[in-house]
Amino acid sequence: MGSSLAFIDGSVVNVALPALAVDLKVAAADLSWTINAYLLPLGALILLGGALGDHFGRRRFFQIGLLTFTVASVGCAAAPSVAWLLAARALQGLGAALLMPNSLALLGGSFTGEARGRAIGTWAAAGALAGALGPIVGGWLVDTVGWRTIFLLNVPIAAGAAYLTWRYVEERKELQGATPLDGVGAGLVTVALGLLTWALTKASEAGAGHSASWSAALAGSVLLGAFLWHERKLGSRAIMPFAMFSSSTFVGLTLLTFFLYGSLGGLLVLLPFFLIRILTWPAIAAGAALLPVPVLIGLGSRFMGKVASRQGARLPLAIGSGVVGAGLALYAKVPANDAGYWLDIFPPTLLVALGMGACVAPLTTAVLSSVDASHVGLASGFNSAVARIAGLVATALLGFVFARQESSASFMVGFRMAAWIGAGSAILAAGFALYLIKPRGP
Repeated sequence: MGSSLAFIDGSVVNVALPALAVDLKVAAADLSWTINAYLLPLGALILLGGALGDHFGRRRFFQIGLLTFTVASVGCAAAPSVAWLLAARALQGLGAALLMPNSLALLGGSFTGEARGRAIGTWAAAGALAGALGPIVGGWLVDTVGWRTIFLLNVPIAAGAAYLTWRYVEERKELQGATPLDGVGAGLVTVALGLLTWALTKASEAGAGHSASWSAALAGSVLLGAFLWHERKLGSRAIMPFAMFSSSTFVGLTLLTFFLYGSLGGLLVLLPFFLIRILTWPAIAAGAALLPVPVLIGLGSRFMGKVASRQGARLPLAIGSGVVGAGLALYAKVPANDAGYWLDIFPPTLLVALGMGACVAPLTTAVLSSVDASHVGLASGFNSAVARIAGLVATALLGFVFARQESSASFMVGFRMAAWIGAGSAILAAGFALYLIKPRGP
């Protein structure tokens, strides 16, 4: 229930984007910030969230994350302006950065071997179920009550998760060999990613001068370099130890995560917006259009978790990523005016769903299996950080598409280009799986 809050929030807000933009008068080029204000602290601070759990208690920081997320959700629902909403969304991202890695670390530290694969598969299935219901319920609320109520959905879910955690989950922390605390590194990477994201978003504004975006990009790159230098200087005490990158399998998993989740993140934001704004579908229909993705992830995750534990993750990840790429390429063929669900939207969505269903549990299992129990917080945090940063970059790049929404023809050019870029990104992910992830030995 706790982890599902982060998944629900992303998918529900995507369905509410058009209504939110009209109500708060959000400029087209700034629309992506309603997503990225959440993804930025989540992606940048999730490593620190895992480290805090390793040091001071995973259950404790899971509960702190729940409380922070809940308070921020109420703030989002009460937002009188765009600035207020973005601040509350950033606080939501901070809460998610605490609860997500510690949720998975509690599981990873409690199970080993095939049991870990089954546990992670069950965790992914529960998140997928919440992700399936979220956009439909959220779309109905947007159509009937208003977009603000979607944030209030989080309150009863968080309350239930808090009670179950207090009642049934044992505290776990690693006093020996715990992930280092690196506040300087977390601060550097947060500011660096913020500047780079702002630069991409600013560059998408039609007719805007690009001197400010180039300056921000340069400053962000310098700070990112400073972060890498700082991490290298800390060595084994770094929140992102460079020694991890000596393994080609770890590098392959990291690159696959970035390119696969970047393509998926772009789709989950852009497709509902296209269905609502261009095809004038109701929000509940746009939410239901993506239903195959969480459903098939949920159905396939438990089975694929077992397969990965027994046979290895290399082939499932390569095949699944390739299928996702084929589905995204089909979106480029969707007509602008008379698109129907079963003929035009469902086939590519089904392919994406099948591919992600094959990838989610094997990817998580492979990452957690690469470290010992005392470092599962770092492993889950790093992989989640890469996935969220990929979504952050993809959403920032979608500013180029959102800026074209005044004209349907112009928007469709951007939509189709985004579909082809996403397809290429997923195919790259498949290549990284084949050539960098080592096959499982006997």
